[in-house]
Amino acid sequence: DVFVEKSHVKYGRAVECLIKDRHALLAFFDFPAEHWIHLRSSNPIESVFATVRHRTVRTKGSLSQQTAKLMVFKLIDAASKTWRRLKS
Repeated sequence: DVFVEKSHVKYGRAVECLIKDRHALLAFFDFPAEHWIHLRSSNPIESVFATVRHRTVRTKGSLSQQTAKLMVFKLIDAASKTWRRLKS
């Protein structure tokens, strides 16, 4: 609310967007604090897809549908070895 009051004049459209999506933006805090450690952003997922996208763009034209699927599987399998495990 303080941000809205201070920033609405200068950043009107941005503040209106934040007000409109406030519920979704703050949904994280609807969960109990002990669950917060398990709730993550989509950044790790996006990072994996960025790796896959990077590799498939580099090999453009040399992929059949089956080899593309195999390459995507191997890239995700390799990336999954570094993923952080959830705590119980």
